[in-house]
This record gives sequence, C-alpha cells and structure tokens, in this order.
Amino acid sequence: QVQLVESGGGLVQPGGSLRLSCAASGISGSIYSMGWYRQAPGKQRELVASILNGGSTNYKDSVKGRFTISRDNAEITVYLQMNSLKIEDTAVYYCYSRQRIFGPPSWGQGTQVTVSS
Repeated sequence: QVQLVESGGGLVQPGGSLRLSCAASGISGSIYSMGWYRQAPGKQRELVASILNGGSTNYKDSVKGRFTISRDNAEITVYLQMNSLKIEDTAVYYCYSRQRIFGPPSWGQGTQVTVSS
C-alpha cells in the first residue's frame, strides 16, 4: 500500500519561503506522476504543480515563477520550493502520486501552509 508522508508546512510572512517534502513508500513499479494539490477553506482542491517520471513539470498559472517542483527518483521524494509566498497561497497542501496516467491517485495526509503578517 502506497504511503505518502509530507513535511515542511508552517507559518510564514508574505514574501517568505517554505519547502515542502513528500516521501513515498510501499510503491511497487514505476510512478507516472507526483505532485501537489492544495485546498483553501471553502474552496475546491486544486492542482498546484506536478512532475512526470521523465521530468516534465506543470504549474498552476498563479504560482509560475514562484514555486518549483522537483523529484528525487532514488528516494521517491517530491519537493515543492515555494518562494515569494502570498496570503492567497494559504491552504492545506496535499502530496499525490499516480502510477498510471489515468490511475487513481494516492494521497498524503496534508500539511498546512499559512501565509500571514
């Protein structure tokens, strides 16, 4: 059974930085994609960034140029470097992994990111 464990959330002032990590275990076979969703109070969960097995990345428009997703294939860990954080980035951030392009995702437990002065 796939387990995803996130870390790195917290409270930061606007303009600050945080780095989220997500370590995967229990995976047999290859991973098609990993990435991060977020969900703010009263809003739907939205895709923030994803990275494919070959290294291609995709970002939500509002985080382009500020967030960077990367992946350590040997450790099966995905990172999200978040710079120039804004109040509207406040949300619970969820790591996911997907082993097939249309396969069901596995989810982490979520980590809170709060941007506030």
